[in-house]
Amino acid sequence: MGHAIPAVLAAGFAAVVGLTSVRSEAAVPVQPVRHNVENIDGIQVFYREAGSRDAPAVLLLHGYGASSHMFRDLLPRLAADYYVVAPDLPGFGFTSVPQEKPFAYTFDNLARVIDAFTEAKGMDKYAMYVFDYGAPVGWRLAVKHPERITAVISQNGNAYEEGLSTAWNDIRAAWKAPGTESRDSLRNIYTPEMTKWQYTAGVRDESLIAPETYFLAQAMIDRHGHEAQLDLILDYARNVEQYPEVHAYFRRHRPPTLAIWGKNDPFFLPAGASAFRRDNPDAEIEFLDTGHFALETHGNHIAGKVHRFLDRHLRKETDTVREAR
Repeated sequence: MGHAIPAVLAAGFAAVVGLTSVRSEAAVPVQPVRHNVENIDGIQVFYREAGSRDAPAVLLLHGYGASSHMFRDLLPRLAADYYVVAPDLPGFGFTSVPQEKPFAYTFDNLARVIDAFTEAKGMDKYAMYVFDYGAPVGWRLAVKHPERITAVISQNGNAYEEGLSTAWNDIRAAWKAPGTESRDSLRNIYTPEMTKWQYTAGVRDESLIAPETYFLAQAMIDRHGHEAQLDLILDYARNVEQYPEVHAYFRRHRPPTLAIWGKNDPFFLPAGASAFRRDNPDAEIEFLDTGHFALETHGNHIAGKVHRFLDRHLRKETDTVREAR
């Protein structure tokens, strides 16, 4: 038989637990993440969102080997003060392109869909968090609508040629000699072993990488088909060609910019992060001792850094939202 806890101690214990709970909730507000679909010209764009729609907006754009799932922990961390929206790009995640709908998997088309998506969501101004493939999509939005972009966070999202490592050599060769043979030479990129490697390469402690991340990524790659991914990797050459336009955008508009980078990324080198200062001297640069998917190992640090960065540069808007509560 267990021993009864004296009433006075029980009351005191309950008070301490209650006080601790209140303080924890006040310190780190937990915001629910909503999961929805928006019809954009017949394409069912799946997205995750959190926060008040009256708050300053933040658009999160994932990359290859991922989906909006990569932002599952970041969304609630930012949502106390921001309206945070993370769509799945066409060809990724739970976004669906009807088989009967002709759709070319190019970065121009991905950007057109996401541009229409932001308009459907009433996002006339927003900060962008871009990663990997999400970067060239975001750069197209910024070049087309510079007045809409309130800030830029690039997490291993490249915009400079010196950021491209030797891991791109075979892909570059395929750009120069397009055809069936070149296309087939890249198919090994889409194997489960390669997908896992992209998550673990450069990571000091692989136990921090949840295995469902790369299993889900592979399942979604297979679900949409490898042909769409081959189309995109071959179209990536157009992103490199667009870099001068992106540089001109940064020089002319100087958006508040944070480049936070896994420095051991096998694809996008630290030089690509440092290069942002060439065209935007006030850009903030930080390197983390991890690989490509830095959110998986340094999520808490990145969330805090991004929140403070947005607070500094969007303070007037965030203060208005806080005062309205």
